[in-house]
Amino acid sequence: MSPTLFHLSVPVTNLTDTRRFYGELLGCEEGRSAESRIDWNFFGHHLVTHVEPTDASHVTTEVVSSGITTPCRHFGVVIDHREWTRLAARLQASNARFHTEPLTIFPGTVKEQSIMLIHDGCGNIVEFKTSSHGLWQRNL
Repeated sequence: MSPTLFHLSVPVTNLTDTRRFYGELLGCEEGRSAESRIDWNFFGHHLVTHVEPTDASHVTTEVVSSGITTPCRHFGVVIDHREWTRLAARLQASNARFHTEPLTIFPGTVKEQSIMLIHDGCGNIVEFKTSSHGLWQRNL
């Protein structure tokens, strides 16, 4: 059975920065758009970015490992390790603004995973994860 795709709508502060981050930097295909909205193919899922002029900041965080903090409000995808590695290199080379630089947490355990969290330039934080242990296929 193929996985169910998700649809997510997030606020952004402007469409210029939105196109730069999601389209140019991440390589997401742009779909329908209007004066205050852009639809994206976000790694096979439907992401809608709506202009909302106020900052969508993230203040509350939780500590997950070794002092690493994760914003309580963020979104992202779990991708193949090779794709994660290529994306991490591209983001680092482009001087993307990381909330959490690419790293591996819980090394040597069944919970081992590589993560990175990026600011999208419009107040949102996007997370990319990978696991060589198939953690998400077994237990979400």
